Amino acid sequence: MQINPELLEKIVAEVLAELESADGPKSAAVATAAPEKVAGVVLVEKGAAARGTDPKEIVLAISPAFGTTFKTTIIGLPLASVLRQVFAGAEEEGIHIRVIRVYHTADVAFMAHYAARISGSGIGIGILSRGTSVIHQRDLAPLSNLELFPQSPVIDLPTFRAIGKNAAKYAKGESPTPVPTNNDPMARPRYQGLAALLHNKEASFQDRSKAPQELSVSFE
Repeated sequence: MQINPELLEKIVAEVLAELESADGPKSAAVATAAPEKVAGVVLVEKGAAARGTDPKEIVLAISPAFGTTFKTTIIGLPLASVLRQVFAGAEEEGIHIRVIRVYHTADVAFMAHYAARISGSGIGIGILSRGTSVIHQRDLAPLSNLELFPQSPVIDLPTFRAIGKNAAKYAKGESPTPVPTNNDPMARPRYQGLAALLHNKEASFQDRSKAPQELSVSFE
C-alpha cells in the first residue's frame, strides 16, 4: 500500500510546523475542552473511565490526539472510518465497544493493556492516531499481547474491521486465527521518518496527571 506523495509531503509539512512552533503544541486539556467533530464522527468526553462489568464489551483506547489534532492515519485513512470498521467488526460478533481516550501514555501496548484491565470482558484494543494497533488481554503483561499490528502503513480499513472482529471473538472465549496483514518490506524505510515525527507530535499531547476519559461516539 502506498500513500500519495503529495499527501505525504503535506503531512510532513504540518507535523514539522507544529513541532517547530514557537508556542509549542496545545495542551491536551485545551484540545479536548469541547466535543471534537471529525468528519463522520463526534467524540465527547463523559468523565473518568471506570471498570466495566459487562462481559460483552471491549474497551477501545485511543491516543491523546486521536480525532483532535490528527484526523487520518499515516496513509490518510479517515479516523472516523477506522472507528466505524472496528465497531462493525465487533458488532458482527455480538460484542459492543466502549471507547476511552488515554492521556497518560502514547505507547499503544500500555494503552491497550489499560483498556483490557477495565474492560468487562478483559479484552482491550489500543489504536494510535497513525494506525498502529494492539489487541490485549487483562491477565497478560503489558508488553505481551494477543495480536500486534506494528506497521501502520499496511493497515487498511478491512484490517481494522478484522481487528474488531477478532477482539470480539477473544471476548467470547474463542481462539481466532490471527488477523492477516499486508506485507510491504519497503514500508519501514519509506515511513520510518514520518512515523517518528507523528509519534513525537502525539506524545506532546500526553498529560500524565489526567485520568483516561470515557467517550461517547456518534457517527454521522
